[in-house]
Amino acid sequence: MLDFKIHFWWSDMVSDIFDENDAAARALNKLTGFVRRCVDDYDMIEEGETVAVGVSGGKDSLSLLCSLAHLRRFYPKRFEIHAVTLDMGFGGMDFAPVADFCDGLGVPYTLRRTELKRIIFDERKEKNPCALCAKMRRGALGDLLNELNIKKIALAHHYDDAVETFLLSLLYEGRIGCFQPVTFLDRSGITQIRPLLYIGEGTIVKLVEKCGLPVVENTCPMNGVSKREEVKRLLRSLSQDYPDLKDRVFGAMQRLPISGWERESGR
Repeated sequence: MLDFKIHFWWSDMVSDIFDENDAAARALNKLTGFVRRCVDDYDMIEEGETVAVGVSGGKDSLSLLCSLAHLRRFYPKRFEIHAVTLDMGFGGMDFAPVADFCDGLGVPYTLRRTELKRIIFDERKEKNPCALCAKMRRGALGDLLNELNIKKIALAHHYDDAVETFLLSLLYEGRIGCFQPVTFLDRSGITQIRPLLYIGEGTIVKLVEKCGLPVVENTCPMNGVSKREEVKRLLRSLSQDYPDLKDRVFGAMQRLPISGWERESGR
């Protein structure tokens, strides 16, 4: 496995994003406001710590990276971030623009090459590879973070992901559950946080378009054909008759609350 810490400068783009009079800056400020509220509600960040940001190259993770880089400039608790990427080995995914963007933000970037694609798809030939892939990615990320001496990672699950995961658990597992805003993994000693939970996918898409973030196309063969995609289609269909369905599901998770969804701030 190889780690690459690549250093380029994308200073023109970054200065545009942080220009208060720019449309991109207004979009970033809006998104960062929701991120800050989520971070406060669930007490996600501690004074003086370094938070890894899981960057797949997709729109969600790049938006998370951008917002946390912006938040650290004025958040009352001083913190640093370090972007990390697992190259799954699918090919056709160029992370050099992501490394360039990180350097423009002043964020250290580590790219770890892995053999996950070869193990899961070529050797084991998994018919339903997503669960095993998620488990192996968690392990690889945990190993990488321990090497970097970082104990917390921010993941880019957003509002729509939470609603979809709740329905996936209900429809396919027969249980009421969802991932938690803050999760401690006792085997690795890593804490996962999800600062995008108050942000819908539409808001993220607008930020990517206005900021021109360097999205890397996902070449995984399972992209767009998973059970999650079926639930996305179901939600689109139901929302035609119940337009506030997602809001009600998300609100129910907080009001019940599902384990781990109690808000620290009491709001």
